[in-house]
Amino acid sequence: MELAPPYDDPLLMAYLLFPNRGKYELPDVIFELTGLTVTEDEERTPWIERLFRELSARTAQEVSKPYTEIELPLSPVLAGMELAGLRIDVGVLERMSRDMGAQLEDLTRRICEVADCDFNINSPRQLGEILFDKLNLPRPRKLRKSGQYSTAVEILEELAGEHELPRLVLEYRQLSKFKSTYIDVIPKLIDPNTQRLHTSFHQAAASTGRLSSSNPNLQNIPVRADLGRKIRGAFIPEEGWWFVSADYSQVELRILAHLSGDERLAAAFSAGEDIHRRTAAAVLGLPIDAVTPPQRERAKAVNFGIVYGQTPFGLAQQLGISPEEAADFIAKYFQQYQGVERYIEDCLSLARDLGVTRTLFGRIRQHPEINSRNGMRRSMAERTAINSPIQGTAADIIKLAMIRIAEELRCQKLRTRMVLQVHDELIFEVPEEELHIGETIRDLMQNVVQLNVSLTVDVKKGKTWEELG
Repeated sequence: MELAPPYDDPLLMAYLLFPNRGKYELPDVIFELTGLTVTEDEERTPWIERLFRELSARTAQEVSKPYTEIELPLSPVLAGMELAGLRIDVGVLERMSRDMGAQLEDLTRRICEVADCDFNINSPRQLGEILFDKLNLPRPRKLRKSGQYSTAVEILEELAGEHELPRLVLEYRQLSKFKSTYIDVIPKLIDPNTQRLHTSFHQAAASTGRLSSSNPNLQNIPVRADLGRKIRGAFIPEEGWWFVSADYSQVELRILAHLSGDERLAAAFSAGEDIHRRTAAAVLGLPIDAVTPPQRERAKAVNFGIVYGQTPFGLAQQLGISPEEAADFIAKYFQQYQGVERYIEDCLSLARDLGVTRTLFGRIRQHPEINSRNGMRRSMAERTAINSPIQGTAADIIKLAMIRIAEELRCQKLRTRMVLQVHDELIFEVPEEELHIGETIRDLMQNVVQLNVSLTVDVKKGKTWEELG
């Protein structure tokens, strides 16, 4: 979709200036800025003009680059993706629905047999009474506000090793969620005129700058879950066309290497090494070839945990080790990657002094609780202060890539269309004769910004979304 400048969008201005707000309905933003109330029957245009006047000067001063170079030109790109939509093999979903319905019936019978009574599996109260009163399983330390036992996922996961029932309930919940959220809903959302699924992309939503989607949320289909992969098998291109995916590899860790200036981290990427094996080798004092798969997995958890400001306690829970072991691993990590430790200290210092952090492209995020006396609130703010410049820069990079690719497709007058963005991956629907565009897409994505470590993009093709891996 083409949208000729000049144009402005006060909603995007508000989003960039107040990224933690979450919602940007006109009446809410107007009230927050002016204290005035917009009634439902009022003409909105004068209010939009007023909002523009209120925000334009601040936008130019504080977030000019992400507004003019990223968010504004991205809007028509997203509109084009929404209009393009995705083709669905409804038969695949109908077969899955029947199979999953039968599985849920079998699971219901098995759950009631194990519980030795019939009960409503979807009732947390009834499930809690059976787990903790009847079966006498270890009770959660905290009750819900209602006084009932919590049967949240993390509670059931802890109990799964104690008894068969919580494991079966977890399986039941997963199947039920997939069926009700995707399998049975997607066919109803197909447009009768285009016979395609048109998800809605939300540009002004995530405080980090990431996109989200709804109706349905295609970014939340778990790729590593078998059911998630099967659902993706129902997404198909036009006859004679292919899906092509282009996925940034470890982009957040590469951004960390750039922002921190850590020479060892940058050198590992420049040498094309497996960064998780390299980290394990460096921290454990081993030759890289001697690193075992479990040691690599532990190093992987630390690498990504550092990006998200993970504490030793959080890492210990994730890896099933003691907090002391986790703290020791993190300490050894910082001994090897001292530039990363300095970067984290600088991020926190800046956030404490100014209350905000910025991405490489000037996207801001406020951290109002960074100096809070409440330890939990302060700790959460510290984690977001560490992560926001990294995750926000990753969001900026893929958005810039989307803009450049859309321009290239338009300039070459190709039929290839961008149809989906999922985190660090772009998916295209490509006619057979235009498959060469994959290399152009790779080149544009890898060179959209110059960092002190190279960006790497993996390109694949497939006849279904599932085949893209």
